[in-house]
Amino acid sequence: MFLRKRARERIAGEKVLFERHRGGDNRLCVVYPNVYRLGMANLGFQAVYHIFESDPRVAADRAFLPDPDERAHIRARGERLVSFERGEPLGGFDVIAFSVSFETDYLNVLTMLRMAGLPLTRAERAGRNYPLIIAGGSAVFLNPEPIADFIDLFLIGEGEEMVPEFIARFRETGGLTGAERLRALALVDGAYLPDYFTPVYDGAGRIARVDYSGPCRPLVNRRLIRDLNRFTTASLILTEESVFGGMYLVEASRGCQWGCRFCAAGFMYRPIRYRSPANLIAEAERGLSERGVVGLVGAEMASVPGVADIASAVADRGGRLSPSSLKADCISPALAAALARNGNHSVTVAPEAGSERMRKVINKNLTEPEILRAAEMMMGEGVENLKCYFMLGLPEERDEDVVAIAELVGRIVTRARAQRRRVGHVSVSLNPFVPKPWTPFQWDAMQEAQELKRKIALVRSHLMRLDAGVELDAESPREAYFQTLVSRGDRRVGAILARLSAENRELPGEIWQGLKTIKCEAAAGGGAGALVDPDRFVTRNYAHAEILPWDFIDHHIEKWFLTSERKKAHYEHQTKPCDVTRCTVCGAC
Repeated sequence: MFLRKRARERIAGEKVLFERHRGGDNRLCVVYPNVYRLGMANLGFQAVYHIFESDPRVAADRAFLPDPDERAHIRARGERLVSFERGEPLGGFDVIAFSVSFETDYLNVLTMLRMAGLPLTRAERAGRNYPLIIAGGSAVFLNPEPIADFIDLFLIGEGEEMVPEFIARFRETGGLTGAERLRALALVDGAYLPDYFTPVYDGAGRIARVDYSGPCRPLVNRRLIRDLNRFTTASLILTEESVFGGMYLVEASRGCQWGCRFCAAGFMYRPIRYRSPANLIAEAERGLSERGVVGLVGAEMASVPGVADIASAVADRGGRLSPSSLKADCISPALAAALARNGNHSVTVAPEAGSERMRKVINKNLTEPEILRAAEMMMGEGVENLKCYFMLGLPEERDEDVVAIAELVGRIVTRARAQRRRVGHVSVSLNPFVPKPWTPFQWDAMQEAQELKRKIALVRSHLMRLDAGVELDAESPREAYFQTLVSRGDRRVGAILARLSAENRELPGEIWQGLKTIKCEAAAGGGAGALVDPDRFVTRNYAHAEILPWDFIDHHIEKWFLTSERKKAHYEHQTKPCDVTRCTVCGAC
């Protein structure tokens, strides 16, 4: 088989950094719903695979979304999707476990179920001898509802403790029937059984109530690991084909102290937790025996305790530390010098917004002098290439804020040249605002695609006036539309995903055309069985009193706190960074 040949080639190119086990009698396949090169760059996927694989009672395998040419081959030959290592049909496993980090991969979940020859919906599989289909990952514990009809059981939260508990309960319940077993598995803390929750809609199409038929309270506790030092999260399987193939990845933290009002990671992972500098240095040293570059992973790396010492330790051993993101005002001279010694010639500065006013709206806690100082400091240490990351279409945004993006980029370049710094390649990344659950902006709509295109053109026209070659990279508003749909949607979005999957709409342009057709049908009045208009979830503001699709998850964040932060945004008031030692206001600590 074509798939097996390519899998064998990929396995031959992998280096496994842990001891493999033969496994037990429970056959489980951990599935990443995107292609191999992305899946093998995902620490969460590698970590959960290792947890399952390390259990002597489990015979674990992997599976990935086939590459485009592989998908064409499967469809042309009528073949079934098979597992990566053993080449076995997915339908033959006891458990299929999806690890979903990005909501846009929800569509790929359905595509892979189809390729495996499995019925899509939980109702179609009920009472028959199909694998138990579970799902976890960061996308799932923000909002699992768009795929709730297709998954038997969700695991909501961080899996280091929850996954072993699930394995133990799965073995204990081997003698039960399908429905009885699911109810028993749902007793694992953090498990979400969609059958217990039935949303009821009012005449306006909003959620009027959610009927609950479970045994406990109608809330699902998001699981969280308080002490990250109890676990190591780093690369476990290395392959050059990964998008970070030249790096050894190490997770430094979970969460973020700054509380940017658009950022899901800053709220869903509360409270902020760091691994100790000693642990990170030791893990980086292990990584340098395998790769010359250590990728430090987390929401914001300049605030990690001891990060300058970590960078220095890596440089002392002839390696290079590559942090995932640095907040401009947290870059110290010691860190800049250490990164320069590491040989970093590119740096990303993320002001997010061009104007001081908008940075107050989004609670960036970052001033223009701090941005200019950071850029100047990094370029002064030898950095030549600069990438500036901004967002468009944010709540409370005005045209002058949009123009301010180009003006700020111009001042960064001018400042560097005035200091006789060598500026090589300058790029500006523009990304449409996508409202995310569990953030203060969860009630806000995404702006219309046409309005976003106008704003992108406005930035481009002003960048062209600069006396500097600046490259503009703008994310498609259509792609952001789909991301918003699956981020804010309820269970009715599942029918939209099922239709897109049935029509084999996989590329962004194909997905957009499918959504346009659905929107037109809804505008024409549809009929019996018509799908809900996607605009309901994308371009509509949610009311503060409205029941949100994800409200049943207990993230230990008070809803009034998120509402208060949204009001502060309107009045351009900032909130101080999290102090986990003294503050308990939001409810996470």
